[in-house]
Amino acid sequence: MKPLGIVFMGTPDFAAVCLDRLCQTDHRIDAVVCQPDRPKGRGRVLTGPEVKVKALEKGLTVLQPEKPHHVDFINQIKILAPDLLVVVAYGHILCPALLAVPAIGAVNLHASLLPRYRGPAPIQWAIINGETVTGATTMWMDRGMDTGDLLLSCPVPIDPQDTAATLHDRLAIAGAELLVETIDTIAADRVEGRPQDHDQATFAPMLKKSDGLIDWHRPANALDAFVRGMTPWPGAFTHWGQKRLRILQARPIGERGGAPGTVLEVAEGALVVAAGQGALAITEIQEASGKRLSAKDYLRGSALQPGEILGIGDGLKT
Repeated sequence: MKPLGIVFMGTPDFAAVCLDRLCQTDHRIDAVVCQPDRPKGRGRVLTGPEVKVKALEKGLTVLQPEKPHHVDFINQIKILAPDLLVVVAYGHILCPALLAVPAIGAVNLHASLLPRYRGPAPIQWAIINGETVTGATTMWMDRGMDTGDLLLSCPVPIDPQDTAATLHDRLAIAGAELLVETIDTIAADRVEGRPQDHDQATFAPMLKKSDGLIDWHRPANALDAFVRGMTPWPGAFTHWGQKRLRILQARPIGERGGAPGTVLEVAEGALVVAAGQGALAITEIQEASGKRLSAKDYLRGSALQPGEILGIGDGLKT
């Protein structure tokens, strides 16, 4: 197997895990491309993405174009003359001119079993929708969003207590191994792409903060999945009067009487709220700008009592 020359394109931690694993192979990484540094935190300090941090740690060349479709950047990649572009959560759809640069093609790793959950938030949506299995898929890239011919895939189970954070970490490790396997099979000329069945495609649109609003009319099991899928970002939340309450951990419990959103019980270990079916026992909670607290600690300093109604919003349309 002849080692391949690679330009790696990715931005967040998920991609950094893949880059780290790729650095352990014999393949040559000619450059790493990620999004520009952005202000982060309360101090709005200009901070490089996780992929940049990992690349510099490995002594790799880093490119951070504002516009990856710009001719100057494409010419930079042409000079490198890579065999492959390897793309993992880069954050931009690549233009045809850039996809045409590598000698062999452009490979993408996506955190779902395509064609299900195309789009930027496949991990969150798989949990929100109550899936029990997801996975990772590699594909040849084309002009669409996650529509290229499939290469390899691997399933990853979703545990009943998984949050988007815990599932993310397992998928990153599984995806990194799948990516290396894919590149090795390409180098050995032992892989062929398979067209996707576009009729089976589902979508995982980007989430925004407002999508975390809890609709208490939904069943408790669905709300449990919703909270876990929204953790750690954008976060599931509700309102109590003028207060915004972020729900960090919860569990569904059996049938309880009460209109959706009604506080049924203020117990030592949980805040029990009626749902459309069953009830949700909230075990960890956070007020805006406050600390994350167990329900027990929160209720010690709160006037929240049974019979009060938590805000009912339109919720997230799935």
